[in-house]
Amino acid sequence: MVKMTNKKAALHNLGCKVNSYEIEAAAQLLKSRGYELVPFEPGADIYIINTCSVTNIADRKSRQMLHKAKAMNPDSLVIAMGCYAQVSGDDLEKDDAVDIIIGNNRKKELVEIIDEYESKKLKRKYIDDLTHESDYEYLSISEPGEHIRGFMKVQDGCNQFCSYCIIPYARGRIRSRSIEESVNEAKRLASSGCSEVVLSGIHLSSYGKDLDEDITLLDLIKKIHDIDEIRRIRLGSLEPGIITREFAASVSKLPKVCPHFHLSLQSGCDKTLKAMNRKYTSEEYGEKCGILREFYDDPSITTDVITGFPGETEEDFEKSYEFVKSIDFFETHIFPYSVRKGTKAASMKDQNTEAVKKRRASRLIELNKIRHLEHLNKLIKKEAEVLIEEQQEIEGKIYWVGHTPKYEKIAVDVSDNLKNKYITVIADKILTDSCILGHIKQ
Repeated sequence: MVKMTNKKAALHNLGCKVNSYEIEAAAQLLKSRGYELVPFEPGADIYIINTCSVTNIADRKSRQMLHKAKAMNPDSLVIAMGCYAQVSGDDLEKDDAVDIIIGNNRKKELVEIIDEYESKKLKRKYIDDLTHESDYEYLSISEPGEHIRGFMKVQDGCNQFCSYCIIPYARGRIRSRSIEESVNEAKRLASSGCSEVVLSGIHLSSYGKDLDEDITLLDLIKKIHDIDEIRRIRLGSLEPGIITREFAASVSKLPKVCPHFHLSLQSGCDKTLKAMNRKYTSEEYGEKCGILREFYDDPSITTDVITGFPGETEEDFEKSYEFVKSIDFFETHIFPYSVRKGTKAASMKDQNTEAVKKRRASRLIELNKIRHLEHLNKLIKKEAEVLIEEQQEIEGKIYWVGHTPKYEKIAVDVSDNLKNKYITVIADKILTDSCILGHIKQ
């Protein structure tokens, strides 16, 4: 018999799209057992924080949110879940603000773990060793929650072991969701009114490599493409290696796949890429972008770049800067290098100062602003299909806001409720450095 409750639960998420998916799945688990989901404010009986550990800042934010939860209600049950809980569980056991610690691959047991705590009132840690092969954790969602776009987690874990990254230790080895279960969830989302799905994973490009069948990410994309109610498929972060002529030729023939590709770069300097244990050179990365531009008319290519990696000299940074400039990205996410205890890079010589990391990051941030505006300006006076997602206040005024297939953000000034509707918009002008103002085509 399923145990029901009338307690109030508040959830807070930190980190990536995979974490966002998992906290939504946790919310739906709780809701199915009778928990009332309430805002992350004083008054909840249970606070669940899905933590992140990708940087030292993420670690600190995770601790802050756990302490904030206990402060809001000292008698509440506070649960640390996710990546920071996985890699720092021993530290959290000593933290009086935390009652339960749940690592990755145990989140599906959330309700049962809460039941066990309430019967015994004993602080416990639920963390598996993910350094060896393990099964995919089958969390699922049936509706997109607060989002219009449906984030779908189809892969977990990473085998790359980049020298700066803690994630293989936090998430374990690669694990793929079965193609049948992935397609079934896409159908459930479509039935709930969700017409755009975002395929997400810790290392999405490795999807299928651990499955017995000869399955690839492309096979999954094609299966979801066959679902009539799905109008858009957006891909999460990809490794450059997956971009072959065959892959680009195939996805370019699937009209529902958005021409928006996030290819992780990290550095445009070959010496730094080698030290990072990345599996490509800058020349090879550039060739991958060229392949995408061969099969797509001006696709949106976005990326991540780390500045101030150990041993990165001014000359190395200039090479990276010039390479980023040459690729002409739609958007670049820049991160000053963060030392992660337990990674190879943490013990490397020639660590750069925080000032150096931030100065280099600032230069790339300015370049990103310029290039992003240049790309947005290309859309002015042209029309584009926009999926309206929400209302937003921009510079003191309320607009309906959504994105094009290329992930250009567009706002329209209308009073009608346009949420979850596709509209054809003509772009009029730049509203902010990240948003275009347009009007609905009559």
